[in-house]
Parts: sequence; C-alpha cells; structure tokens
Amino acid sequence: MNVLNFVNAFFSDSAHWYGYDGIPQRLLEHVQYTLMALGLAAAIGLPLGLLTGHTGRGGNAVAFVATAARALPSFGLLVLIAVVVGIGLLPVMVPLVVLAIPPILVTTYEAVRSVDPSPVDAARGMGMHETSILFRVELPVALPLVLSGLRSAAIQVVSTATIAAYVSLGGIGRYIIDGLYQRNYEKVVGGATLVALLALVTLAVFWAAERLAVSPGVRRR
Repeated sequence: MNVLNFVNAFFSDSAHWYGYDGIPQRLLEHVQYTLMALGLAAAIGLPLGLLTGHTGRGGNAVAFVATAARALPSFGLLVLIAVVVGIGLLPVMVPLVVLAIPPILVTTYEAVRSVDPSPVDAARGMGMHETSILFRVELPVALPLVLSGLRSAAIQVVSTATIAAYVSLGGIGRYIIDGLYQRNYEKVVGGATLVALLALVTLAVFWAAERLAVSPGVRRR
C-alpha cells in the first residue's frame, strides 16, 4: 500500500471517528496541549520581549536564553522530567513551553526594536508615559512581527505535542506511537497526516488573526 492508500484507509474507517481513541477526541486533546503550552510561553515571552525591546536593554540576555532553549532536545527533556516527577502533564508542558518561548521572545524583541524611532520620539516629546508609548505607538507597528513569532511557536508546538503520547497522555501522537508499537502503519500515516492538517489550520488561524488585528496601513508595509 502506498501512503495515499494508508491515508484513505485510516480516515474511511468508522472506528477511528468514535470513542476515546476517535479522531475528534485525539484532536481535542492535542489542541488543549498546544493552547496550554502556547499560552504559558506567551505569558513569559511576550512581556519580556516587549520590555527588553522598548528599553533596548537585555538584548544579549534574550539571545542567550533563545540559544540555550533551542539547544535543549524536547524529547530528552520530556524523559528527564518524567523520570524526576513521574508521568503526567508537567513533563509534557515543560519541553513544549521551552520550545515555544524563543521564537516569541526573540521576534517580539526584534519587532519592537525595529519600529521607526521618529514617532516614538514624538510621543515622548508630547509627554506620553512609557507604557502608553509601548502599547499605543510601538506595539501597533510591531504587531505583524509579534504575530509571526506566535505563529512560528504555535506551529512548532503543534508538531511536537505528539511527544505527549510517550508519557501515556493523549493527542494525535497516540496514533503514531501506538501504530509503531502495533506495526499498524495505517495509524502512523493517519496520525502524521492529522498533525500536518492541524499545522495548516494553525497557519490559517494566524492569517485570519493578522487580517483582523493588524491595521491595513501597517499590513501593507
């Protein structure tokens, strides 16, 4: 059987659409893991990126953190934390959050630093508070790049959240891990296809978010 036959067999099997191991349930679990990890990473990376970008301080620290985090293997970190704290959600969240922080942090920092200093200086000359300058002058211009960092992080998390299956959790990775163990390549290919489709949906969601959130004048730049 070729890959297309595996895909067709997987999605046409009604048993894959119902129950605890059905596609809707596994998709829901995968999306939950992704949203949790992305939310935690954004809560850390966005404020730090905005602050360091606005003040111009801490650029070296941002680069160091990003490089160090990218050097950590997600699966190795998963196994290490699982050995230390046991099976559960924490061993999954830590590597996913560590994976997502660098693109959010670095892109947000670079986005704010790349804003034209002329309107920023004008805002300071008008007596605007630094917080107002950041959120009313710099962030609207930097928003497309900020969203691109979030998009990159989301795609990486969607692709890597399959590791949750290694510690007996759910998600789409369940099909890949179980399929390999059972030598059921229909499941393996079906799971990989679902991950790819979910990544494409994620891209579409961020494209729509940019169309809605970014000013048309900024978007055309």
